[in-house]
Amino acid sequence: MKIKPLLALCRISNLPTVWMNVLTAMVLIDQAIPNSVQWCWLPLLALALSAFYCGGMVLNDLCDYSWDKQHQPYRPLVTGSVSVKTAVFIACALFLTGLVIVALAPFALMGMLAASALFATIVIYDVFHKQTAASILVMGLARALVFVVVLMALSAQWLQWVLIAAALQFVYTLSLTFVARYEHIRGKPYRGPVIPRMIAGMAVIDGALLAIVVSPVWLVAGIVLALLTRFGQRYVRGD
Repeated sequence: MKIKPLLALCRISNLPTVWMNVLTAMVLIDQAIPNSVQWCWLPLLALALSAFYCGGMVLNDLCDYSWDKQHQPYRPLVTGSVSVKTAVFIACALFLTGLVIVALAPFALMGMLAASALFATIVIYDVFHKQTAASILVMGLARALVFVVVLMALSAQWLQWVLIAAALQFVYTLSLTFVARYEHIRGKPYRGPVIPRMIAGMAVIDGALLAIVVSPVWLVAGIVLALLTRFGQRYVRGD
């Protein structure tokens, strides 16, 4: 089996935006509670939340298989480059990986509660998103819960700026999802890669917030991860 279809199935090019979400949450926790963050958890939680994201993308394609056969025939499951059986195994493995890592975090109980909420939100969205326009709220909630998982796993406290960061991504994800749905409704693609650029913009949103709250240098981190997202999207579709 070729690796590129697997990467496309997982939308792996979008992962830098998830990493920026995790980084933002950790920086804001450290700002609120100085010297409380164990930075060894940055790669571990980035891996966990990446697993949730990729698992959600795989499950999305499994749920949308019939629809994609008519509207998006380039999807790896539809072309047969990845089998349905393999996709089910990958989705289960990814979700399990995310849950296991969070279960090892400093505040495992609160982290697992948040991770379970994220998992449930992903499943609800993937199963029902073609049935109701209200599902865009669920999509926004899933992105916001990335911050909550990190917050609960590392501090078990409701910290204001982390929740504000989550709220900003919730609103931004709503706008992104609305724009993507309108593209399908209008029946023709936008001029230029509007959706991929908006996805990459998630990292810039986080960087801008950190620049205001912590230090302007964090805007550079957001821009770098946005550019990394766009670079990846040149090779693996992120929409």
